[in-house]
Amino acid sequence: MTKVTAIAIQIAPGDARPIFRQIVDEIRREITTGKIPAGSKLPSVRGLAMQLTINANTVAKAYTELTNLGVLESRKGLGVFACEVTQQLSSAEQSDKLAQATQVFINDVMHLDFTPQQVSDYVLAQLNQLTQRDKDND
Repeated sequence: MTKVTAIAIQIAPGDARPIFRQIVDEIRREITTGKIPAGSKLPSVRGLAMQLTINANTVAKAYTELTNLGVLESRKGLGVFACEVTQQLSSAEQSDKLAQATQVFINDVMHLDFTPQQVSDYVLAQLNQLTQRDKDND
Protein backbone atom coordinates (compact mmCIF):
# COMPACT_ATOMS: atom_id res chain seq x y z
CA MET A 1 0.00 0.00 0.00
CA THR A 2 1.33 3.44 -0.97
CA LYS A 3 1.76 5.97 1.84
CA VAL A 4 -0.42 9.06 1.48
CA THR A 5 1.48 12.36 1.43
CA ALA A 6 0.17 14.93 3.89
CA ILE A 7 -0.95 18.20 2.35
CA ALA A 8 -0.22 21.20 4.56
CA ILE A 9 -2.69 23.71 3.18
CA GLN A 10 -5.20 25.92 4.88
CA ILE A 11 -8.30 27.59 3.55
CA ALA A 12 -8.42 31.35 4.14
CA PRO A 13 -12.04 32.36 4.78
CA GLY A 14 -11.39 36.01 3.85
CA ASP A 15 -9.71 35.12 0.55
CA ALA A 16 -11.54 36.41 -2.53
CA ARG A 17 -10.74 33.18 -4.40
CA PRO A 18 -13.28 30.37 -4.21
CA ILE A 19 -12.27 27.52 -1.91
CA PHE A 20 -11.65 25.09 -4.77
CA ARG A 21 -9.29 27.67 -6.37
CA GLN A 22 -7.38 28.02 -3.10
CA ILE A 23 -6.92 24.24 -3.04
CA VAL A 24 -5.78 24.18 -6.68
CA ASP A 25 -3.29 27.01 -6.10
CA GLU A 26 -1.90 25.53 -2.90
CA ILE A 27 -1.46 22.01 -4.29
CA ARG A 28 0.19 23.39 -7.44
CA ARG A 29 2.62 25.36 -5.28
CA GLU A 30 3.36 22.36 -3.06
CA ILE A 31 4.14 20.22 -6.13
CA THR A 32 6.10 22.93 -7.93
CA THR A 33 8.28 23.59 -4.87
CA GLY A 34 8.85 19.87 -4.33
CA LYS A 35 7.05 19.69 -0.99
CA ILE A 36 4.85 17.10 -2.67
CA PRO A 37 7.25 15.04 -4.79
CA ALA A 38 6.22 13.54 -8.15
CA GLY A 39 4.59 10.17 -7.70
CA SER A 40 3.32 10.97 -4.22
CA LYS A 41 -0.15 9.77 -3.36
CA LEU A 42 -2.47 12.54 -2.23
CA PRO A 43 -5.27 12.16 0.30
CA SER A 44 -8.59 10.92 -1.02
CA VAL A 45 -11.26 13.47 -1.84
CA ARG A 46 -13.11 12.57 1.34
CA GLY A 47 -9.90 12.57 3.40
CA LEU A 48 -8.82 16.05 2.30
CA ALA A 49 -12.37 17.35 2.71
CA MET A 50 -12.39 16.11 6.30
CA GLN A 51 -8.92 17.60 6.94
CA LEU A 52 -10.04 21.00 5.64
CA THR A 53 -13.59 20.67 7.03
CA ILE A 54 -15.17 21.46 3.68
CA ASN A 55 -17.55 19.73 1.29
CA ALA A 56 -16.08 16.76 -0.59
CA ASN A 57 -17.51 18.12 -3.87
CA THR A 58 -15.22 21.15 -3.49
CA VAL A 59 -12.15 18.94 -3.20
CA ALA A 60 -13.37 16.79 -6.11
CA LYS A 61 -13.69 19.92 -8.26
CA ALA A 62 -10.13 20.99 -7.32
CA TYR A 63 -8.72 17.51 -8.02
CA THR A 64 -10.52 17.45 -11.39
CA GLU A 65 -9.03 20.79 -12.37
CA LEU A 66 -5.56 19.71 -11.25
CA THR A 67 -5.92 16.51 -13.26
CA ASN A 68 -7.01 18.49 -16.33
CA LEU A 69 -3.95 20.73 -15.88
CA GLY A 70 -1.69 17.67 -15.76
CA VAL A 71 -0.62 18.35 -12.18
CA LEU A 72 -2.32 15.25 -10.78
CA GLU A 73 -3.18 11.89 -12.24
CA SER A 74 -5.93 9.59 -11.11
CA ARG A 75 -5.06 5.88 -11.11
CA LYS A 76 -8.15 3.71 -11.13
CA GLY A 77 -8.49 1.88 -7.83
CA LEU A 78 -5.27 3.39 -6.43
CA GLY A 79 -5.99 7.07 -5.86
CA VAL A 80 -4.65 10.44 -6.96
CA PHE A 81 -0.93 11.05 -7.50
CA ALA A 82 1.30 14.08 -8.13
CA CYS A 83 2.74 14.25 -11.63
CA GLU A 84 6.26 15.24 -12.66
CA VAL A 85 6.51 19.01 -13.00
CA THR A 86 6.96 19.77 -16.67
CA GLN A 87 7.13 22.95 -18.63
CA GLN A 88 3.73 23.06 -20.32
CA LEU A 89 3.72 26.65 -21.51
CA SER A 90 5.84 28.34 -24.16
CA SER A 91 7.75 31.50 -23.28
CA ALA A 92 5.07 33.59 -24.99
CA GLU A 93 2.32 31.81 -23.04
CA GLN A 94 4.24 32.34 -19.79
CA SER A 95 4.58 36.05 -20.58
CA ASP A 96 0.86 36.28 -21.34
CA LYS A 97 -0.02 34.56 -18.05
CA LEU A 98 2.31 36.89 -16.15
CA ALA A 99 0.73 39.92 -17.83
CA GLN A 100 -2.79 38.68 -17.02
CA ALA A 101 -1.93 37.85 -13.40
CA THR A 102 -0.20 41.19 -12.96
CA GLN A 103 -3.21 43.05 -14.31
CA VAL A 104 -5.57 41.21 -11.96
CA PHE A 105 -3.24 41.92 -9.05
CA ILE A 106 -2.98 45.61 -9.94
CA ASN A 107 -6.76 45.89 -10.27
CA ASP A 108 -7.15 44.27 -6.85
CA VAL A 109 -4.67 46.51 -5.02
CA MET A 110 -4.91 49.87 -6.81
CA HIS A 111 -7.72 51.07 -4.54
CA LEU A 112 -5.70 50.32 -1.41
CA ASP A 113 -3.76 53.09 0.24
CA PHE A 114 -0.25 51.94 -0.76
CA THR A 115 2.33 53.65 -2.92
CA PRO A 116 3.63 51.77 -5.96
CA GLN A 117 6.96 51.41 -4.12
CA GLN A 118 5.27 49.82 -1.09
CA VAL A 119 3.45 47.32 -3.31
CA SER A 120 6.64 46.54 -5.21
CA ASP A 121 8.62 46.07 -1.99
CA TYR A 122 5.94 43.76 -0.59
CA VAL A 123 5.80 41.61 -3.74
CA LEU A 124 9.60 41.35 -3.86
CA ALA A 125 9.73 40.37 -0.18
CA GLN A 126 7.13 37.64 -0.77
CA LEU A 127 9.04 36.29 -3.78
CA ASN A 128 12.27 36.29 -1.79
CA GLN A 129 10.53 34.47 1.05
CA LEU A 130 9.31 31.76 -1.34
CA THR A 131 12.77 31.43 -2.85
CA GLN A 132 14.34 31.14 0.60
CA ARG A 133 11.82 28.46 1.62
CA ASP A 134 12.68 26.50 -1.51
CA LYS A 135 16.42 26.71 -0.68
CA ASP A 136 15.77 25.68 2.93
CA ASN A 137 13.85 22.60 1.73
CA ASP A 138 16.67 21.40 -0.55
